[in-house]
Amino acid sequence: MNWNELISSKRLGTKPAVKQNELYNRTQFQRDYDRLIFSSPFRRMQNKTQVFPLPGSIFVHNRLTHSLEVASVGRSLGNILAEKLIVKGETSPLIPELGAVVSAACLAHDMGNPPFGHAGEEAISSYFKNGRGHNLQLMLQPEEWNDFVYFDGNANAFRLLSHQFNGRRAGGFALTYTTLASIVKYPFESVGIQKPKFGFFQSEKELYHEIATELGIKQLGNNPLKFVRHPLVFLVEAADDICYQMMDLEDAHKLGILGYETTKELFLNFYDQQADKEIRKKIEETFTVVSDHNERIAYLRAGVINKLVHECIAVFESKQDDIFEGSFQKSLISQLKGTSRIALEEIKDLSVDKIYKHRSVVEVEISGHQIIGTLLEAFIEALLAPDEGYSKRLISLIPEQYRNNHQTTYEKVQSVIDFVSGMTDLYALDLFRKIKGINLPSIG
Repeated sequence: MNWNELISSKRLGTKPAVKQNELYNRTQFQRDYDRLIFSSPFRRMQNKTQVFPLPGSIFVHNRLTHSLEVASVGRSLGNILAEKLIVKGETSPLIPELGAVVSAACLAHDMGNPPFGHAGEEAISSYFKNGRGHNLQLMLQPEEWNDFVYFDGNANAFRLLSHQFNGRRAGGFALTYTTLASIVKYPFESVGIQKPKFGFFQSEKELYHEIATELGIKQLGNNPLKFVRHPLVFLVEAADDICYQMMDLEDAHKLGILGYETTKELFLNFYDQQADKEIRKKIEETFTVVSDHNERIAYLRAGVINKLVHECIAVFESKQDDIFEGSFQKSLISQLKGTSRIALEEIKDLSVDKIYKHRSVVEVEISGHQIIGTLLEAFIEALLAPDEGYSKRLISLIPEQYRNNHQTTYEKVQSVIDFVSGMTDLYALDLFRKIKGINLPSIG
């Protein structure tokens, strides 16, 4: 693989690539960013759970604010890498655009996630593994069945961005090949996987093959189809890892789940007592002026993010040959050393115990499991028996973009998953209540 092929302005579903800056005052990758940020699926993320329940008096992160922050960190990662590659003599004229590519991919990385956080992904998988959806197994090919029982938000994001839904244009969002490849964290199909993670459904298998071939991404196998990651995936993943660990900690402090002293020490642990003595001194000086606890935590968080960005780029540089060869499969953040590694491990252990198992988080997960399971059951059964009166009424609630005279069971089930996974938390809850007869609709 080489950067000249890996960075391409060619768009999915369109004619040959437009030359950079031709007819536009934005680069092709900046146009990707703009298409995403102005889209309805992106806006809907403002009402999708990140970790904590959506807001009461304290506004914590949702999927949209998380994605914006990840895009900001991703832009920094991409820009720093571009600077280093130029110094090393990389000749691709698109190298300076790495920051724009990574930031656009970061915006999109969570767009396929269903409502209610990661519990939503588990609820979809569970419906097929343990719920009424299990009865569909004999009606599907093994590889199609795997797409559902191992449902993954990453693969769903690739589908959302690339699939031609009813009434829409070819190529979905018609993003550049490079931006699309940069969000596919697990570039292989669901067949024969050792862990329940994959990057594209059977329905988009050929699309990803087309993109990977165009970009010269190394193929590892054909049956099942498997590729190495596009190198920029590692930066998108690093931006996500950095943000969710740091921001979940800050949210937990704002909500009173973690005390000020505990949170402060968790951030300070990233700085060695001796090697980072000057940084620690600067922090102490800043705190003589800044007395607000939330502002202090925000200051510490910003400094730690900056530190982790540069350390992740150092890992990328040291592993670039292995990344291009496909022999490096780990996250950049997992390869950090010294105080950062120790501090991250402490945060990870505490987060599992104090944050991700907090009562409010668990309650949302339980509710989301019931809501999503009920919606899948109702709409899938309606599409499989479309002539019944009740089924017709339910089908009429499905937006036109998801209705396309589907013939196979796989297509019908997938259209329901498209519908349900695109819902906001509140819309899913409202529709669940109406289907269950808990709430009656109002007019006007």
